[in-house]
Amino acid sequence: MTTNYDALIPKGVLFNLQEIQNMKLLKIDMAKKLIYKGKIEVVKVGSKIHVSRSELIRYLEENTFAVAS
Repeated sequence: MTTNYDALIPKGVLFNLQEIQNMKLLKIDMAKKLIYKGKIEVVKVGSKIHVSRSELIRYLEENTFAVAS
C-alpha cells in the first residue's frame, strides 16, 4: 500500500516552513536541516524560504518505506 501524498497535501504552488509544519509534515527545525543538507530544494522569495508542492511530494515519496510487521 502506498500513501497518496497528492491527495493529502493541499493544492498550492509554494508553502513556507510554517505552513509545512501546520500540515504536520515536518517541523520547521527538521525542514531547515533538510534544506541546508540539500535534501529539499527551495525557492527563496525575498528573505523567505518556500518549498514547492511537487518537491514536498517528491521528498515524502522517496522517504516513505513500508514497515514489516
